[in-house]
Amino acid sequence: MTIKEAILKILEDNKQAFTYLEVLEKIDTENYINWTNAKTPSDTIGAQLGHFIRQNDTRVKRVKGKKGFKYYLSKYENELNLSEIIEKEGEGKKVPKSKTYQERDLHILLSSYLKNQNTYSKTIFHEKSSNSKDNHQKWIHPDMIGINFLNLQNKSSNALLKVINKADAFDLISYELKKEIKSDYELKQCFFQAVSNSSWANYGYLVAIEISKNLLDEMERLNQSFGIGVIELNANPFESKVLFTSKYRELDFKTIDKLCEINTDFTKFIEKTEMLLTAEERYVKGTRMEFENFCDEYFKTDSEIEKYCQEKNIPFEEI
Repeated sequence: MTIKEAILKILEDNKQAFTYLEVLEKIDTENYINWTNAKTPSDTIGAQLGHFIRQNDTRVKRVKGKKGFKYYLSKYENELNLSEIIEKEGEGKKVPKSKTYQERDLHILLSSYLKNQNTYSKTIFHEKSSNSKDNHQKWIHPDMIGINFLNLQNKSSNALLKVINKADAFDLISYELKKEIKSDYELKQCFFQAVSNSSWANYGYLVAIEISKNLLDEMERLNQSFGIGVIELNANPFESKVLFTSKYRELDFKTIDKLCEINTDFTKFIEKTEMLLTAEERYVKGTRMEFENFCDEYFKTDSEIEKYCQEKNIPFEEI
């Protein structure tokens, strides 16, 4: 029995809503899975349950309870007392409303969202740049840089693409990350900082975890005029969404060269990208692994995310 089959079997036979740990306990009781070679069965179950939700698998749903998310089969929804589970959520320890988390605390949430979209990302630390104390540096650097590789299925077509034009084998994306955008003034300031910081990239995005709905019309106007996209980041990054899509531009290699000259993180990212694109077929796997290890860490399970947000006081619900 596969892990997916075991989860569905437990939810089918018990007709209840379970946390990922309760699902694991039931699986172990029934001896559905041999965990001999598994280091962290709980993370494996958590990841598979999260996969059901992220892939919009109609068989499985979840609700938030006191002890975290509880999962159940959709066909039993009308037979379960879900309101009792949801009501008990309010009895738990609430996250403080005071926003004590830092902007940098959001980077791993964004990298988790991007990795789920097959985008590798890397934080660009401004303090590593020459003249890092110059306040104008914030109008030059992106907060994070991302890359999408065009992975063709056949190695011969991949090789041909690289020979014709390596720039067509990937897209570079710039991200300007903010905690909140609540006013028209904040929107204008953040948006044009994103415009400035992404002038070199194929795509540019402004990202925030708290965005006032009153600003959506103005965001749309700015998006149409300047091409910068907007991502609404969620405390559970897998539930984040693109509000406005960025418009494609050709790479500006002069600005890329300038960023390489002043920031070591940016230089290393470009170097490792070039190494991966030019690697011989026999070295591609090892080079890709080295590239992935260089990029930002990311979360794999909902349980990891929830624990992190609690530690950083990142609110779970929109305010």
